[in-house]
Amino acid sequence: MLLLVGLGNPGPKYENNRHNVGFMAVDALHDRYGKGPYRSKFGGHLAEAEIGGEKVHLFKPATYMNASGRAVRGVTRFFKIKNRDVTVLYDELDLVSGKIRVKRGGGAAGHNGIRSISANIGPEFRRVRIGIGHPGDKDRVTGHVLGNFTRADRGWLNDMLMAIVQAAPVLVEGDDARFMSDVALITNPPREKSKPGGEKTAKEKD
Repeated sequence: MLLLVGLGNPGPKYENNRHNVGFMAVDALHDRYGKGPYRSKFGGHLAEAEIGGEKVHLFKPATYMNASGRAVRGVTRFFKIKNRDVTVLYDELDLVSGKIRVKRGGGAAGHNGIRSISANIGPEFRRVRIGIGHPGDKDRVTGHVLGNFTRADRGWLNDMLMAIVQAAPVLVEGDDARFMSDVALITNPPREKSKPGGEKTAKEKD
């Protein structure tokens, strides 16, 4: 059994923050694959889903970011979910906006939610890092992370969330490389090439 965790801070004040993109991703998965509403359990919001024929739990800790690990630990202990079967989706400053990278284990890289989860269940879980871009100045990091996505962000954000949803069966299957590739192709589909001699295809002429 798999557990997909989205990280964020609870409440309307933080709803559209860049720091809450993990919540947004899990909500998008719930919209497509959820088998029932969220229930308030284990210090968060838990729902069942079926993705690619597999039963999956979707979870959003409601403990605030710094204490996310306590809530995640409660879910894993109750359902006897192994650490390697936990996948956490969260914001990543050091990735270009809309880019996705997946890795297993490692450090927290300054992310308090990941640090909390590692302290509570160990670091061996899988991480889906969702790029939110870096403001370019370390003094602006907090404001950037806790700031809302802008109207200009909405295009790439919606495309990225849609891509995560479409590629989710591959993620559940455990093929991290293909998941990253599929998300990249969905968000940036290849353009049709011109025919030899410079003649454009019918699509390009339109």
